[in-house]
Amino acid sequence: MEVSSIGETTGVMFHFDPSRLTAVANAHAESYRSARPFPHAVIDNFLPEDVIDALNAEFPSPGGAAWRAYDDPYERKLEGTDTTSMGEITRAIFAEFNSAPFIDFLEKLTGIEGLITDPHLYGGGLHQIEAGGFLKVHADFNWHERLKLDRRLNLLLYLNRDWDESWGGHLELWDRAMTRSDAKILPVANRCVVFSTTSDANHGHPDPLRCPPDRTRRSIALYYYSNGRPAAELAREHGTNFAPRPGEEWRRPTTAIEVRLKRWVPPALWELLRGLKRAKSRDRG
Repeated sequence: MEVSSIGETTGVMFHFDPSRLTAVANAHAESYRSARPFPHAVIDNFLPEDVIDALNAEFPSPGGAAWRAYDDPYERKLEGTDTTSMGEITRAIFAEFNSAPFIDFLEKLTGIEGLITDPHLYGGGLHQIEAGGFLKVHADFNWHERLKLDRRLNLLLYLNRDWDESWGGHLELWDRAMTRSDAKILPVANRCVVFSTTSDANHGHPDPLRCPPDRTRRSIALYYYSNGRPAAELAREHGTNFAPRPGEEWRRPTTAIEVRLKRWVPPALWELLRGLKRAKSRDRG
């Protein structure tokens, strides 16, 4: 559903307008909660266009920032969470997405009360995927170890101007049994996606990106938490659980400890540890 942007700019600064946020939340709340395969909303024209342009102007190139690189059979992407290295408008936008008016908006939209922000942007921040990159279908980690909170919501804001659908990069939302994709969302500029995060909220963009080498898939990602969650959503603490699509034969259950290690251990040491683990498994077999 397309809406007019829900805030205003003063120069390069931006602030959400609470009344506009409320109107958008009310317009999408019913469809959010009934959406399939799990609750979500897709909202276009989310920010003023000059803010999207400013975010793109500040967005670092693949070689222009201290990106955390992921490169394995399950994900090939770049992630940046250091707000001190981001541009002025980018930092301001993250502050607005973590502000009280925006939390009120998310609670009205989703029906989830007591939402809490993550100032560390663990797993979020700036995301960038180059040609050939991908993120296999997965359910996200469900517990923030540092904050001791349950993960409840994902928010993605896409920044990709003039994105050709033939390049792919769709966000796919899959059913619990991994039999079909019920939603495919093109990552076009100024499109915001919000969805509930549970242990069976399977999503990703699993096919390699086909964009030209001078283009990348850019997005901003924020996650929101609560102290506890409904009994129907309770599950053991886990990390990112990748799930194969029909015809894919792999499966790699991932523990929360493994996810934390991967994020903080240098890549060369991580590969050494994985090699030792594989060798030990072969020895046991």
